[in-house]
Amino acid sequence: MNIIAKIAALKMFYLVYFLGLVLIGLPIVYVLLLAPGIDLAQNGQWAFFPLLLQRLWNGVDSFALMALPFFVLAGELMSAGGVTVRIVTFAETLIGHFRGGLGHVCVLASVMLSGGSGSAVADASALGGMLIPAMKKMKYPDGISAAIIASAGILAPIIPPSGLMIMYAFVENCSVAAMFAGGIIPGLMIAGGIMLVISLRARSGVFPDPKPRASWKERGQAAKKAILPLGTPVILMGGILGGIMTATEAAAIAAFYALMLGVFYTREIKPSQLPRIFAGSAIASAKILILVGAAVAFASVVSLRHTPQMLGSALVALTSDPHLLFLLVNVTLLLVGCIMDAGPTILILGPILAPAMEAVGIDPIHFGVVMVINLTIGLITPPMGLVLFVTQGISGVSLDKLVKEMLPFFFVLAVLLCVFSYFPETVLFLPKAWGLM
Repeated sequence: MNIIAKIAALKMFYLVYFLGLVLIGLPIVYVLLLAPGIDLAQNGQWAFFPLLLQRLWNGVDSFALMALPFFVLAGELMSAGGVTVRIVTFAETLIGHFRGGLGHVCVLASVMLSGGSGSAVADASALGGMLIPAMKKMKYPDGISAAIIASAGILAPIIPPSGLMIMYAFVENCSVAAMFAGGIIPGLMIAGGIMLVISLRARSGVFPDPKPRASWKERGQAAKKAILPLGTPVILMGGILGGIMTATEAAAIAAFYALMLGVFYTREIKPSQLPRIFAGSAIASAKILILVGAAVAFASVVSLRHTPQMLGSALVALTSDPHLLFLLVNVTLLLVGCIMDAGPTILILGPILAPAMEAVGIDPIHFGVVMVINLTIGLITPPMGLVLFVTQGISGVSLDKLVKEMLPFFFVLAVLLCVFSYFPETVLFLPKAWGLM
């Protein structure tokens, strides 16, 4: 009752409506529009309804967000064009001969694929569809195989390019290039942490004997087939971080490059497939963009009620110690990430939490990258982890068994999250070194 009284005093009933609509299972895009709409109607503020609609449109009408549809299209074209197969084969020739080698292959392939797709669900689907059957054939335990695929899948939104980082940069008006650069070292450290868990599990003898070591000739042949597909992240990161292209321009060029690879190099994309690929990309992009627009509309009412200022003041009043504040925010984001998707959470909580963190001296780029990593962990966390469900569906293992096998990976991810939070240079070193901030 005390909480409801405080909400009433602050006229923040939209929070009650938001939670209620989420709990009854209404799609998040409708929740983001209905909750503030009901709140405005309750307070008799009918004059603000045109503003709500205007903000919905303005949220979509952004040049910076044009990068997202092109990244989605590039990922679709890479998948349809057989790029994934060539990258996985190349990774397998490099490290497939270690015990637990296919697990290491999954992580290395995910690192390589992250530079093109930026989608955790896409990478987990592609790698799971290819490697889980191969692991089953080689007698890998089903639960561990699925846990490796799911854990490696979350590298895609962390290692640039990243749609989540673009969203954060959009709402906080900060540099996309700096966000991308800030995600490189943490992404590689997370990949190393996952591979460490695989190596430790391999010592316990749970994995079967590895494949024979590939010859240098086989590695050379695989590298020859993979070198052009691996050019996609080079184009993206070289163009963006080098200041040659904006993120939108780089994404468009990457999509065109992926199209040329699929049509003329791998020859796995037929002209008859293009309408389906473009239509699928358009639908997926529309879902993302309308969600962004709805979140911006929601944020306009949040701003109208002065929620960011009040929450920021409350957090700073609670503690002015940046370390303790970071801990509280991380715990909050981990809990929110268990029940909400990462994209809406960034769009809703980013404008609220970032100013409070900046008030105690935490750089917005540092906080943005940590926020993305934190919420990305939610993709493999029950009850709403999308990557978790995708991997479980591909592998066929029970959800409780999959979650149990993921516990060592969760532990490593939690430790690394603390490292990124309390050692800012793990995030900020490259952006500073490359003059991006």
